Amino acid sequence: MTVNFEKTATNEGVLHFTIEHDKALKAMKQAYKRIQKDVALPGFRKGKVTYKMFTQMYGEASLYEDALNLLLPVEYPKAVEEADVDVVAQPQIDIEDIQKGKDWKIAAKVATKPAVKLGEYKDLEVSKQDREVTDEEVDQRLAAAQSRLSELVLKEEPAEKGDTVVIDYEGFKDGEAFEGGQADNYSLELGSDSFIPGFEDQLIGAKEGDEVEVKLSFPEDYPAEDLAGQPVVFQVKVHEVKEKEVPELDDEFAKDVDDEVETLDELKAKYRKELEENKEAQATEAVEEEALRKAVENAEIEDLPEAMVHEEVHRQMEHYLNEMQRQGISPELFYQITGTSEEDLHKRFEEDADVRVKTNLILEQIVADENLEANDEDVENEIKSLADTYNMEEDKVREVVTKDMLQNDIALKKAMDMITKSAKEV
Repeated sequence: MTVNFEKTATNEGVLHFTIEHDKALKAMKQAYKRIQKDVALPGFRKGKVTYKMFTQMYGEASLYEDALNLLLPVEYPKAVEEADVDVVAQPQIDIEDIQKGKDWKIAAKVATKPAVKLGEYKDLEVSKQDREVTDEEVDQRLAAAQSRLSELVLKEEPAEKGDTVVIDYEGFKDGEAFEGGQADNYSLELGSDSFIPGFEDQLIGAKEGDEVEVKLSFPEDYPAEDLAGQPVVFQVKVHEVKEKEVPELDDEFAKDVDDEVETLDELKAKYRKELEENKEAQATEAVEEEALRKAVENAEIEDLPEAMVHEEVHRQMEHYLNEMQRQGISPELFYQITGTSEEDLHKRFEEDADVRVKTNLILEQIVADENLEANDEDVENEIKSLADTYNMEEDKVREVVTKDMLQNDIALKKAMDMITKSAKEV
């Protein structure tokens, strides 16, 4: 194999390499074996046509593409290694010269890893995060639990905001009933803003048995064009008015909410602890995001290859669709359910793709500069973590991820920890 790398731009070039004729011939014969059972010539049974007869009839060129598909996964990495270039993203392969009886000449247009000049990435100053849980927040959590355990009971008094009314209604425009404007025995919580603005307000004060004429106009941006901005009248019959019966905040309530506690004080303490853990997690995430962003901003990367960004988008798309597949949702079904397309998903992952690539490059540079490595214990712990996350056997994890992949990921995590754990909140 002869190899030559021709630099064409800061982080781009063309890798020229040859594939020896004997290897090419062997690959063509291997490619022919894969199709031989389906080949038929006049006077020969299907599957009995020899390689020599086939090439005499159709020429060796008919096998070039299949042979290249067999050769390139092996020969291209060898050429990259021999040229000693740090290639990123998939190459664009061109055939420079293929002639019978001669070595094949191949050209691969490649993107090369850009040089990274690190700036400050340790002891970065980030915004102070709020980790304090107030009594009001605990009370709000209790109130939400109260609301969940509340029951609706009939009331004779006029409806108030927060009450639920059971109604029949029918809408009219210019005296004519319009499509979609009618329902019977509909339960509507007043103040929920689930109906057209103004509808719920006009039912406050209504009692069981009342008939109410609700006059309003549809919003200008209403989806139905024939109703958007138009004045209408709803004839409403009130069947029932119900109010929420909220349970008392006492020990019995606490036990109804959570069978792990015996008293209201225990429930409050549990809620406070959960809120503190959530705030701590949110604060940690915010610190990590800001510190990592500043480390990226402080670094210099010359001419980020577009091929790296493009590949990052497709990697994210593939990961996302694989996760959907794990939940039993095929890509076709996903696009159908969401009313989107592959192009829409591509645009979604294009956002900040360049930042993700830069971040990864900077972490890789920190790994190199700090000599960060993953030992065997790190790898075993990561396998256990992945097994727990994806509910897999540890041996199954080992089948789908290599030790090199895990060591690389762990080293990157150590670089991230170096940035985030040294950050100072100010």
